[in-house]
Amino acid sequence: MSVAIVTGASRGLGRALAGELAARGWDLVLSARGAAALEEAAAGAAPASGGRVVAVAGDVTSAAHRAALVAAARELGGLDLLVNNAGVLGAEPLVPLAEHAPAGLREAFEVNVVGPLGLVQEGLPLLRAARAGAVLNISSDAAVVAYATWGAYGATKAAGDLMSAVLAVEEPGLRVWWADPGSMRTRMMAAAEPGEDLTGLPTPEEVAPVLLRLVERGLPSGRYTAGELAAEVGSAVGPEVGPEVGSGAAAGAGSGAGAGAGL
Repeated sequence: MSVAIVTGASRGLGRALAGELAARGWDLVLSARGAAALEEAAAGAAPASGGRVVAVAGDVTSAAHRAALVAAARELGGLDLLVNNAGVLGAEPLVPLAEHAPAGLREAFEVNVVGPLGLVQEGLPLLRAARAGAVLNISSDAAVVAYATWGAYGATKAAGDLMSAVLAVEEPGLRVWWADPGSMRTRMMAAAEPGEDLTGLPTPEEVAPVLLRLVERGLPSGRYTAGELAAEVGSAVGPEVGPEVGSGAAAGAGSGAGAGAGL
C-alpha cells in the first residue's frame, strides 16, 4: 500500500487532500500543530481508507517533528508521496510591505520554506527508494504575480517554487510538483482578507481531487495550477522543468491571490 505524509492536515486543503488519498486506499501520516483538530481529521480519514492513518501533532519548523513524521512513514512501509501543505501568512490580515513586521516574515519563511525543505531532506532516502516517489509542494499565484499586501507571503511561495524546480533537477528520479490551488473558501483566506466575500470560491474538497490528478496521471515535474489541471490543458504543462513550465495563474478573490496552503 502507498504511504503519504500530509502536513497542515487538520483543516482546509490539507485535510481535503488527506481525505481524498484515504479514499484511494493510501496509508497516511498526518501533521498539524493542533492535536485535537488533527486527531479529528485522522478519525475522519481512517474509515474511508480501510488503511492506516497516523496523526503526529507538531510544528514543521521542528527538526524533531519532521524526523517523527518520516519515522512514522517508515513504520507504515516507506514514503511514496510527501505533501508540503502547511503554511502561514506572516500577518493576519495581510498588510503592505511597508508595515510588515520582520518577525512575521521570519515565521513565514520558517514554516513555508525552511520546514518543507527540512522535511524533504529527512524523507529523501525513503522517497528515492519508492517505486514512484513524489513531492507535492503547495504554491500560490502570489508567487508569480505582484498583488498588493501579498508581498511577504508571496515571497515565501516564490522561494518554494524555485526550491521545487531545483529539487526536480537534482532528483530526476522523483516527481516534484509545485501546484497553485487557487483561492478557496478557507479560514486562511478569510484571515488574509477579512472584508472579502468568499462565497463564490470553491471549497478545498472541490480542489483536492483536481490536484491529485498529478499523482493519478504521474505527470512530469513542474509547476501546475488547479485551473490547468481541471481543464486538462496538456499544452500548459510539459515535461521540462524551468521558468516556462505551467506558467498560468488561477484567478482568485479580492486581490486575486490564491491562499496557497489552504488552511
